Amino acid sequence: MPEALFTGDARPYAGGDPYADHRTTDFPFARLADLADRRLGAGVIAANDEFFADRENLLKPGAAEFDPERFGHKGKIMDGWETRRRRGTDADRPHPTDEDHDWALIRLGAPGVIRGIVVDTAHFRGNYPRAVSVEATSLPGAPSPEELLGDGVKWTVLVPRTAIGGHAANGFAVDAEQRFTHLRLNQHPDGGIARLRVHGEVVPDPAWLAALGTFDLVALENGGRVEDASDRFYSPATNTIRPGRSHKMDDGWETRRRRDKGNDWIRYRLVEQAEIRAVEIDTAYLKGNAAGWATLSVRDGSTGAWTVILPRTRLQPDTNHRFVLEAAVVATDVRLDIFPDGGISRLRVFGGLTEGGAGRLGER
Repeated sequence: MPEALFTGDARPYAGGDPYADHRTTDFPFARLADLADRRLGAGVIAANDEFFADRENLLKPGAAEFDPERFGHKGKIMDGWETRRRRGTDADRPHPTDEDHDWALIRLGAPGVIRGIVVDTAHFRGNYPRAVSVEATSLPGAPSPEELLGDGVKWTVLVPRTAIGGHAANGFAVDAEQRFTHLRLNQHPDGGIARLRVHGEVVPDPAWLAALGTFDLVALENGGRVEDASDRFYSPATNTIRPGRSHKMDDGWETRRRRDKGNDWIRYRLVEQAEIRAVEIDTAYLKGNAAGWATLSVRDGSTGAWTVILPRTRLQPDTNHRFVLEAAVVATDVRLDIFPDGGISRLRVFGGLTEGGAGRLGER
């Protein structure tokens, strides 16, 4: 397990852009879905202490904000999870022990295999934890905090106790080939963490998908994912497979303006091999910048040939377009081409798993 990339205090805030000296880097796993995204249904279901700042802030979308003038009756109000300063037991032992720590329990929005974790201490410059550790478990249903903390629960260490830095995005690669549903984030001995990101691959419950029969095969919460895209200038392509309809322009996928004769595209991987029966292409909240036309192609297998199932079709701005296929099509991958540029807000690909696809998903 690699160490965090940053250690030690950051300099005190001296005015101007608070992110100017934020320490970060490009993490290879960060392009994968955030399994702890609040928009997928993730939540911080318990914490032993949240005296200065609420635990729920850990999973808020977007970067943490900082207002140097914002104070309350308990002290500085921070956009993160911050616990009180730990103390020892008496005057002879004023310091916390090596075992003393604070913790928070996180329910992942989508269970899956975790490839990387980012513990971001943005704006916690001298009040961040000295070290963090992360454990994970997999339990069915919706266990309570008491059940998660029970003696019979097996926790797997994903990040051992590791020193981290203040005002920094501390990243950890994870190599545990297991499906997890919950995390326990520990900070040693106390302090504040602005954001937690848990990147990985969604692994849905095959029994649930079988009960649904027909479902969205490319939805993030069902195990679909974006493999590649021609352009991510204004917004990530993964937005197109998030839950629900888009409610603002930047909640979709928008490309820069093309000045050539090419076109933009996104390539998706379905949850597993499936029969596609219907498709939705939504341009909600994209009005003067919606794609003009779209084509949808599929292939069965990562090296198979692409077959067009929706020929080049005119799209309307701020509109949900629905298409029922004449016959079900078996596929593992989908490619959406838009012409010439612009964007869409959501893509929905409805169908059901093949027998082989359901079997492989069950093995995962």
